Order: sequence, then structure tokens, then C-alpha cells
Amino acid sequence: MSMESETTSRPVTTLFMLMSLDGKISTGACDDLDVDRDFPMIDGLREGLHQYYEIEQTTDLWSFNTGRVQEKMGANRKDPPPKTPVSFVILDNHHLTEQGVRYFCAQSKTFVLVTSNRSHPAFDVKEENLHIIFQEKTDLRAALVRLKKDFGCDRLTVQSGGTVNSLFLREKLFDYVDLVVAPVLVGGKNTSTLIDGASLIKREELSALGVLKLEDCKVLEDSYIRLRYKVVS
Repeated sequence: MSMESETTSRPVTTLFMLMSLDGKISTGACDDLDVDRDFPMIDGLREGLHQYYEIEQTTDLWSFNTGRVQEKMGANRKDPPPKTPVSFVILDNHHLTEQGVRYFCAQSKTFVLVTSNRSHPAFDVKEENLHIIFQEKTDLRAALVRLKKDFGCDRLTVQSGGTVNSLFLREKLFDYVDLVVAPVLVGGKNTSTLIDGASLIKREELSALGVLKLEDCKVLEDSYIRLRYKVVS
């Protein structure tokens, strides 16, 4: 099945991330280190950071993330936020608490939780905009098909961690890649990158690579860059 025909049954997906020049999406290898908390404190990075958040406001009205990332961002501790026009899809088995689930119910137009945990706290939450896709084993492709068929999700922005990003990549579920590159080198082999997960170890596995075609390159203020690609194979 060609990528073009395959996307008729699932949303068009865009990986949208902020990363360092060396591909890191965190400032270090522990949860206390994070670009959202750390970049605003660093001279040379804080000045242009606003551009990433401004671009983020123009992304798709369906947003995919993970419970682990949102736990790190404080969703389990924060007060309920104002309602937004964005619908959130969260892949989570054990990171979100009931408060975290209610946080996303409050924020989302539609909130879809994808889980393989029969005891997830979300099952105890009764909110009209909460929907749960239960899977015995995580199947991203099947979840995306459900999103389009059952909830009318035609376009989805993915902003998850490097491990889940790798699942999208290996299963050929990315259609576009939209990156804001910050003028910094982070380093560290254990620091999360744009795409983590298992490495390829055999030449015959090279078909799992994501080959890209550059669609736009824009130099932003304060040495930030925006790169937009179409995934061609």
C-alpha cells in the first residue's frame, strides 16, 4: 500500500518538535532537566524561544503526546486549565493519575486516551469529552485508524518523546516532519533525541529509515531555524 493511499484510513501526521542542533529534545538524561524549563534560563536560547511556542499555536487541532512526557510537564499536579479548541490524544499506561486525566479533560475539546492498562485511572473518570481506546497491546496504526473513523481526526501533530517517535518512524506513520532547531549543542548519549528506540543492526533493515524531502527552510530570529520536510518513504 502506498503512503498516499494508506493515509486515507488514518490522519495525516506531522512530527513537530523543538530540538538542539545535535538532535536532543531534552537538556539532560533525568526528568529534572527539560527544555521548557531550562531554555528560558539560558542566555542565547531564551531570546528566540518564543518563536517555537508561536509556531506551536498554528499546528493541528489534534495533538498526540504521551503520559510520561505530560507527567514530566506537571499534568498530575497542575490545576485544571482553561478549555482550548485543541483535542488531545495521550498514549499512557501508568504515568497519568486521575488528576492528570481530569487536567486533560478540562483542557481538551475531545480527549482520547490510548492505553493497554485495564486499571488505568481514566476508567474511573466520567467526563463527556473523555474517550478511551483500550488495546491489549499497543498498536499505533490501529489507534490512528480509530481516531479518524470514530472521532473525525484528519490531521494530527505528534509531540511525544523519542521512544514513541521511533515507533511512528518504524511503522511508517509520519507524513511530515516540522522542526524548530535551537542554537545549542547538548550532547550526552543518554539524553533523549528526536528519534530514540532500538537501533537498526542489519543492512536489510534499512527500509525502516525515514527518507525526507525538504519543503521549507526558514532562518528565524536569534539563530533559530525552522525545517519542514515531507516523508517520502
